[in-house]
Amino acid sequence: MFKKILVANDGSEGAKKALKTAVDLAKTYNAQLHSISVEEGVPHYAATIGEVDEYKKEANGYFRKINDEAKEEAKIAGIELYVKVQAGHEVETIVHYAKEGNFDLLVIGFMGHSKIFGRVWGSTSQNITKLSPCTVIVVK
Repeated sequence: MFKKILVANDGSEGAKKALKTAVDLAKTYNAQLHSISVEEGVPHYAATIGEVDEYKKEANGYFRKINDEAKEEAKIAGIELYVKVQAGHEVETIVHYAKEGNFDLLVIGFMGHSKIFGRVWGSTSQNITKLSPCTVIVVK
């Protein structure tokens, strides 16, 4: 049913749950598994070039860590995970990558605003679901 699966991974708890689901689905359907992490760019009001460089260094280290962990989790399950980190707006970047990569399933984590509104569907996951060119599974 699914041959090419994409999971959005920002390192959050929701993304970790989505990864577990995506790995399981990739194993079940003998599908190719890919991950996309979106770096939302440099600070809007950076005071110095050094501040921008420090932000980029920190972001690169963060994404390297979460993607190494994700690859290891997939490897334990016998799945190869192809990772991509791309700069841009979360929704636009994920939707565009899913379309360009001809994915037939996108797995994303569910997000809430706070403990009070934790059951409200997050705007990022909601917008990705609306705009996605393929089937989407939102993992809670």
